[in-house]
Amino acid sequence: MEIPEIPDLILYAIPFFLVTLIIEIIVDVREKANAYETKDALTSISMGLGNVFLGILSKVFVFGVFILIYNHVRLFTIPFSWWAWLLILFVDDFAYYWFHRMSHESRFFWASHVVHHSSQKYNLSTALRQTWTGGFLAFVFWLPLPLLGFHPAMILAQMSISLIYQYWIHTEFIKKMPNWFEAIFNTPSHHRVHHATNPQYLDRNHAGIFIFWDKLFGSFQPEVEKPRYGLVKNISSFNPLYVAFHEWIDMFSDVFSSKTSLLNRLKYLTKPPGWKHDGTGILSDDIRKEWKDKNA
Repeated sequence: MEIPEIPDLILYAIPFFLVTLIIEIIVDVREKANAYETKDALTSISMGLGNVFLGILSKVFVFGVFILIYNHVRLFTIPFSWWAWLLILFVDDFAYYWFHRMSHESRFFWASHVVHHSSQKYNLSTALRQTWTGGFLAFVFWLPLPLLGFHPAMILAQMSISLIYQYWIHTEFIKKMPNWFEAIFNTPSHHRVHHATNPQYLDRNHAGIFIFWDKLFGSFQPEVEKPRYGLVKNISSFNPLYVAFHEWIDMFSDVFSSKTSLLNRLKYLTKPPGWKHDGTGILSDDIRKEWKDKNA
């Protein structure tokens, strides 16, 4: 099978990111919307640049793993044809949904993903606030794809397409898309919910491109009130190193310093963020339940 040359789409999209970012900043200044804060935006851009640099290393590693599976244990051989690209659009998005959902339900994966949620602003620069460690971990959710017979080049290309799509939904200047579009696709309205800390919004709308996964698996929440962005417990630093690694440090501190059983200490890796072995932790489910009881 002849393998077409597929460029790194993220690198080609960088000029588009920069132009649209500048346009949004100009609109923000003119409308006095206060969607940007200089230190916050610079931190987000720094995290994005670090992600691009480390992404070169992680993609080599991930491509190698995918090639091993594809060459030695794949079940089928899926060609580079139009229907295969259409199929992988849905298969990749399904994998992304579960990766994204698990990144909120397991602290080990949250330690990487928390970076993206750490801004208290919501704008196109927030889309660039990406993890420096997740590229070496998240790929496990895509392992079934080379096993099924999708070529690794096709998989990585579709993963990049998904990330590029998700860039434009990080804005407050687009309120709602047409109803039919809102029903099928992830939109700024849906994704604002995902980034919000309002009790009813916590850990909702994990979609990448298609919002119907959330509706199918019970994690959908429409935007009904103004979102408050950031973390349940916000960080107060704009230092990129702290933003990238603070949750890893806190998590492993809990694992190694907690005075409890080995099993309980390991649960600090697998349980959701906020879990405590002594029952004093506060989980997103607890916050949502309390909110529902108060508003019943």
